[in-house]
Amino acid sequence: MKPFIHDDFLLQTDAARDLYHSFAKNEPIYDYHCHLPQALILENHAFADLSELWLGGDHYKWRAMRSNGVNERFCTGTASPREKFDAWCATVPHTLRNPLYHWSHLELARTFGITDIINPDTADRIWREANGKLAGRRVHDILAANKVAVICTTDDPADPLDQHEKINRSGIKTRVYPTFRPDKALIVHTPAAFNAWLEKLGGAAGMPVKTFDDFLTALEKRHAAFHAIGGRLSDHGMESCYAEPCTAAEAKAIFDAARVGTAATGADAAKFISHLMLEFGRWDAKRGWTKQLHLGALRNNNTRLLGKLGPDTGFDSIGDFPQARALSRYLDTLDATDELPRTVLYNLNPADNYVLGTMIGNFQDGTVPGKMQFGSGWWFLDQKEAMEWQINALSSLGLLSRFVGMLTDSRSFLSYPRHEYFRRTLCNLLGADMERGEIPNDRALVGGMVKNICFANARDYFRLELDVAYAQ
Repeated sequence: MKPFIHDDFLLQTDAARDLYHSFAKNEPIYDYHCHLPQALILENHAFADLSELWLGGDHYKWRAMRSNGVNERFCTGTASPREKFDAWCATVPHTLRNPLYHWSHLELARTFGITDIINPDTADRIWREANGKLAGRRVHDILAANKVAVICTTDDPADPLDQHEKINRSGIKTRVYPTFRPDKALIVHTPAAFNAWLEKLGGAAGMPVKTFDDFLTALEKRHAAFHAIGGRLSDHGMESCYAEPCTAAEAKAIFDAARVGTAATGADAAKFISHLMLEFGRWDAKRGWTKQLHLGALRNNNTRLLGKLGPDTGFDSIGDFPQARALSRYLDTLDATDELPRTVLYNLNPADNYVLGTMIGNFQDGTVPGKMQFGSGWWFLDQKEAMEWQINALSSLGLLSRFVGMLTDSRSFLSYPRHEYFRRTLCNLLGADMERGEIPNDRALVGGMVKNICFANARDYFRLELDVAYAQ
């Protein structure tokens, strides 16, 4: 009897199996958006046990455990590592048809060669076998085993970059770059948090931040510092795009009010954000960067548990914000002055797939293949069904052949099988098209596209420096 995770997992046709094994399986990984802690990469961290590696920081798993009636003590609380692991193993059987069921089995199979079905009966054997193999592996070993060519972490402009500088000098084959994520520069509606963050920004930029001009100068200095150590991507997480008319004088007045503790109104905050986002876009274009816009998350829904556990602990959901008009105005304003950078758009609401799929076509300008990208299925959409929706929308409305492919968007070093999961889904979709006669049964044509989507398109699009092992 085949194990659940076998060579042809998710591959339902001969064409799909050929595409995956011949063209996708062995491609390196270009992880251009994630939340991995660079400190663990720098120190080549050795994990204490499987619980730390597998469950630490993984709000996807915590969310499933809570749904299964597991007490918070076993998710983010004080339970022992083995107790947390056992609670997860007891939850996994209840995740059937949730992507966590696939991911969890893939993670064990690919990292430890363990193909047991995860449940309370197998928990002890999995714990002993995985921990035995983990004892000889560190972070760099995991990255090498997964052929990870690039990691782009997510970094606040006020964060120090010394760890990235040290990683760059360490000789690790996986290249690790910071991504400029200035979300806290926009929080003029919460002046206490905004002013505390400005102190950190000033420290990182080596200058006091008293005036609006100081603010822009400090941010631009940090943008330049990211560039100096190889960063070439920015990222913004917003409910929706902002494109309200705002003069520099209006932005300055809103900044000054926040500096003395007056919270911006909703209308003023929208103006301020609009003004800053245009500045960020111009800096990205000037330095040849790629901008990422993550749109549509409704965050921190549970205020009681937000206060107890903090953000990024599993209490976010899909929002239903209007996207098209403001996004169009924002992109058009930058394009009008030839300052629109390469851009990747991600939506969290699948209802917006065709909005983004058509929006990117408005601003392709012939300078770069696939300059405007409809990004891969993100967060709640990085599972088989929603990946297929995204692939189908992009195929129908744009050029799938120019797609820059998958990313992990994860805090876990065990998440790299998500690339395999995506690749199998892609090959299964295309293989079915080939066998139905909807696209040519041409291995070179279709297989070449698969190979490019898995790695080469991202390599050529983002233009980050790679180790020689992955450069060609």
